Amino acid sequence: MTHALLWFRNDLRLADNPALEGLLRAGLTPIPVYIHAPDEAGEWAPGAASDAWRVRSLRALDADLRARGSRLHVLRGPTREVLARLVAQTDAKAVYWNRRYEPAIEARDAEIKRALRADGIDARSHNGALLFEPWQVQSLAGDPYKVFTPFWRMALKQWRLPALLDAPAALPAPPVLADALAIDALGLAPRLPWDRGFWDEWVPGEAGAHAALETFASGALDGYGSDRDIPSLRGTSRLSPHLHFGEIAPWRIAHRLQDALPASDRDGYLREIGWREFAHHLLHHFPHTPEANFNPRFDGFAWAAPTDAQLKTWRHGQTGIPIVDAGMRELWATGWMHNRVRMIVGSFLTKHLRVHWRHGADWFWDTLVDADLANNTLGWQWVAGTGADAAPYHRVFNPVLQAQKFDPKGEYIARWVPELASLPAAQRHAPWIGVIPRGYPRPMLDLAAGRADALAALAGIRLAR
Repeated sequence: MTHALLWFRNDLRLADNPALEGLLRAGLTPIPVYIHAPDEAGEWAPGAASDAWRVRSLRALDADLRARGSRLHVLRGPTREVLARLVAQTDAKAVYWNRRYEPAIEARDAEIKRALRADGIDARSHNGALLFEPWQVQSLAGDPYKVFTPFWRMALKQWRLPALLDAPAALPAPPVLADALAIDALGLAPRLPWDRGFWDEWVPGEAGAHAALETFASGALDGYGSDRDIPSLRGTSRLSPHLHFGEIAPWRIAHRLQDALPASDRDGYLREIGWREFAHHLLHHFPHTPEANFNPRFDGFAWAAPTDAQLKTWRHGQTGIPIVDAGMRELWATGWMHNRVRMIVGSFLTKHLRVHWRHGADWFWDTLVDADLANNTLGWQWVAGTGADAAPYHRVFNPVLQAQKFDPKGEYIARWVPELASLPAAQRHAPWIGVIPRGYPRPMLDLAAGRADALAALAGIRLAR
């Protein structure tokens, strides 16, 4: 019996797992391991909400492995040293894993692969996360894309979905690693249960991911094109955290949706999958963008210097702008925010308040269960107007008009800002047009003045060209 380490990371599933499939096809006996080394992600170690999800997903993966006769071995880093120790301890001849694409992790993994191969170990990485590897889609000139539409057009020309692979019915029992830890020993679960509201909304793990896909395909997908922008409805897939943690493969989603109707709604959602692909394409080719503007013109932009009180007001949904407050409170309560509302709260922060997008990206990174470096970076640079294929900075979302358009009855606002639930729908969008209910703040700024200040700052960098 020849052993191989199966190194799990953000690929916490057994079905459609290329590393697992490759290992079994090679006739190797897998020793499943997870190595906790958050410091190796550099500045972007996982946030608190991600940790709260991860511990539950790891438990689910371990249960799935045990049901098949195996188990998950959990250890702490440094990763390179732990892998070398495990190879020696188990006499493993190979290490298989699925790739990650964050810059710090890519660099670390390349070093690990070189070191393992230098020691005579068969080190193999696979694509377990994307439909297209970040370097696979190129312009005719061989350059990376900076605009989504031509990127996706070229990607669709290469469209080839991998075959679906069910989880193995059984796995051989691995040797027990004496230094393995209990999952809870990693300390990922919150000491105080601030996440208790999350689990009314989410079921981490592979089974939860597959259930979410079926719920979407048999329900919300019908009408996705019209309902996805309405935050009071469950009109989106809610698959983003499952995708981030690799609890489901994007090609399984695509296969399932190709069998679902209508085509216009299906193709609209697949385009959203395309945005995720584009985000990883950009992060790979422009690895500086989680910290720096993609568009260097904005390096000279006159961002405001926010006070701690201003940031706290935004973070905790006390701005006095109902749709913004609703979104920030949804985030705090559930670890997630509707995508349309993400754009609204992002525009409010970066344009009306003129606060640098990094403040928003950092908060989302810590509080979102689907916090993904590629998506987070693309989203914030898009809404701030500083990124590739970004919304132009002069496009300033008016949060009142956005609420009137996408939450016309104020139902979303009433759910997350209950202080306003007794008001007529029209006043929920802008309570200052009447008497503001006791306990709800007045707006932290005048929206027209904030917009004017943002456009004046934009004019400043235009004049400086």
